[in-house]
Amino acid sequence: MSRLKQAEKYLWQGDIESAKALFTEFKKETAVNFCRYLEKHQGRIVNYEALQKYQVCSIGSGAVESGIKQISRRVKISGASWKKENVGQVLAHRCAYLNGLIGKSGKVI
Repeated sequence: MSRLKQAEKYLWQGDIESAKALFTEFKKETAVNFCRYLEKHQGRIVNYEALQKYQVCSIGSGAVESGIKQISRRVKISGASWKKENVGQVLAHRCAYLNGLIGKSGKVI
C-alpha cells in the first residue's frame, strides 16, 4: 500500500499520529506542511469510519448546508422579528420536532 493511501486510511479512522508518522522523516516542504496541518487541525479530524459504521450522523456537508439554508429562510420571513436570545429555544424546538419528540402542534408525543 502506498504511503498516501496508508495516510488516507489512518485519517479516515481518525488516527492523526499514525498518519503524521508516515511523513515526519521527510524534509520536503509538502510533507512538512502536511504534518503541520495535521498538528494544527487534529482536534477537528474525526473518526469517519466509526461515524459511518454506527450511522451516528451524515459525514457529508450537504445535510448541514441544507439545514443552514432552511434556518436562514425561516429567519428571513417577511414581517418576522427575531431576538438573538430566542434562537436557541427555536432551534431546540425544531430539533425535538425532527427527532419525533413533539408533534406539529408542539405537544410532547
